[in-house]
Amino acid sequence: MISPTLRTLLGLAAAVVALAGLHVARDVVGPLALAAVIVIIVHPVRRPLERRGWPRWAATTAVIVVAYVILAALAALLAFAGFQFARLVADYVDDLQRLADDVIAWLATIGFDQQGADAAASWLQPSTLLGLASSISGAVLAVATAFFFVLAYVIFMAADGARYDRASEVFGEERRPTLERFGRFNSGVRRYFVVNASFGAVVAIIDGLALWAIGVPAPAVWAVLAFVTNFIPNIGFVLGLVPPVILALVVGGWPLALAVIAIYCVVNVVLQVLVQPKFVSDAVNLSLTLSFFSVIFWTFVIGPLGAILSIPLTLFVRALVLEGDPDARWLRWLSGDRVDVHPPDPVAPAPPVLASDAETPSPTTRTDD
Repeated sequence: MISPTLRTLLGLAAAVVALAGLHVARDVVGPLALAAVIVIIVHPVRRPLERRGWPRWAATTAVIVVAYVILAALAALLAFAGFQFARLVADYVDDLQRLADDVIAWLATIGFDQQGADAAASWLQPSTLLGLASSISGAVLAVATAFFFVLAYVIFMAADGARYDRASEVFGEERRPTLERFGRFNSGVRRYFVVNASFGAVVAIIDGLALWAIGVPAPAVWAVLAFVTNFIPNIGFVLGLVPPVILALVVGGWPLALAVIAIYCVVNVVLQVLVQPKFVSDAVNLSLTLSFFSVIFWTFVIGPLGAILSIPLTLFVRALVLEGDPDARWLRWLSGDRVDVHPPDPVAPAPPVLASDAETPSPTTRTDD
């Protein structure tokens, strides 16, 4: 009999081995997870077409086409934003250098030594930003390289999706709990991306128009960045804020930079902090702590794509590991799932034995002589 402590240690050891394998194979797992999420999102397109009498192959083709349109739009947005950002850095390289020198001089006047001032202002150096722009362009090229695998995965998964739809008819009640569990996972993924895409589009439009109105260069680039980073829980707002603030600081000084910060804070705090979490929580039932940790964890495991896919990957792990184990209901509750967890019924105390009852002899059966 394995003790609970040893069972926990064995489970953690197995998890470490599995995660190490995912990390090594991240170049394959990342595109595979992205393709799976895309197919899950567009899979409902199949059902109304089949109800209208479309053959299965035609409905599968429609699913693949819609998935390709989404992937093409995402690739175009990322390529546009990446190359425009690189061009902006090249255009303002002299201004960035002057800004970095001014920051270093100001830090020195308030008591920073030269080494500390250089380290604090290093993020404004043109070489740093050019390296960031190059890394973004390299990331775009890496995504383009993996794009072929994603396209292939989408074809295979969409074709298999038509077959898996019949699983409930094939297995009936035998696998009904498992099918329902992964059906809830699919629905949660769809709701999550629909909510995030809706709020991201609203935030991107408002941010882009506001930046255009106050004179920040390339507002369309920052609108695209705001839309993409909206899919990164909790820290996406900061990632989408820093580049336009730096450019506003170069172009218009501190007043324009503070205006950008104020616009982003008002728009993003109202929509992404006060309103959106309520809809996201209703969609996926994850705690805020787990959502934040998921971004860091999955980014470490499978790379930058893990930040965008962190919530679906966490939902998948919960559906695969926790929801099938009745003893893990409390872990599901800790993760934010709205599962009903009832405390055990208290053991009713035994009724007291009265002295009169103790002295009363037990009845006996009288027999005739």
